[in-house]
Amino acid sequence: MTAKEKGFFEEEGITVKLVEFQDGPNIIAALDSGSIDVGYIGQGAHKLCVNGQAKIFALSHISNGDALIGGPGITKVEDLKGKKVAYSSGTSSEDILVNSLTKAGMTMDDITAVDMDASGIVTAMISGGVDACATWSPNSLKVLEEVKEATKICDNLTFSDTTVSLASWIVTPKYAEGNQDKILRFTRALFKAMDYAADDHYDEAAGYVSAQTATDYDSVYQQRGDADWLTGKEVAKGAEDGTVENYYKIQQDNFIKSGAVEEEVPVTDYVMLDNMVEAGK
Repeated sequence: MTAKEKGFFEEEGITVKLVEFQDGPNIIAALDSGSIDVGYIGQGAHKLCVNGQAKIFALSHISNGDALIGGPGITKVEDLKGKKVAYSSGTSSEDILVNSLTKAGMTMDDITAVDMDASGIVTAMISGGVDACATWSPNSLKVLEEVKEATKICDNLTFSDTTVSLASWIVTPKYAEGNQDKILRFTRALFKAMDYAADDHYDEAAGYVSAQTATDYDSVYQQRGDADWLTGKEVAKGAEDGTVENYYKIQQDNFIKSGAVEEEVPVTDYVMLDNMVEAGK
């Protein structure tokens, strides 16, 4: 939104039309159908990139926006045994749930997992239809605000010693092959916006997002603590010195451990590090 509103896309000769989706897997399906050109995904959908369905052309941020939240009386992972837990399969919601269970020596078989759309999780928690949930911000903030005695049991930082939760910009392999210049110009605009927002303009960025999504400004502004909001300069430097590649390697290793990815794939097969380096010049 910052790149759009500040004219950074326009400076690069790009016109952006925004299309909203509920989750990453549906974004990748839309990319594959050709209905959109570029997508933005959270942690869970990255497994589809490793499996060759999309290519990552820019790292967005390191997230701390996912959370496992217990309802009244549920304050630790072990309390979930036999309880109804809402989550969205194939997304970062599933990842935070599985990671939390694994850390406690439990599996999905120890709970009653209720797979639902992200939009339904908040309603289910508020109504008491489920006992706990795994979701992302701002849904997590809404649940903690609306559900009396709700407890945040785990978030991404709980696993910071062994895993990393990433958000990225993606295209299909076919689009990447035929549109390298467009992707580079798009990335340059993104990096300008990331640098601008980090320069004490998060309040302005929150206003743009609030207007676009028709959500309360204060709830959007509260999300500024949900991630390590990298600058474009940091991403470009990290892509050059191996830091960014290592982030995606750690992510992939954890997908393999969880069974979401069958075998190791070179990170450079699906992450366009050169594009990030060039965009930072």
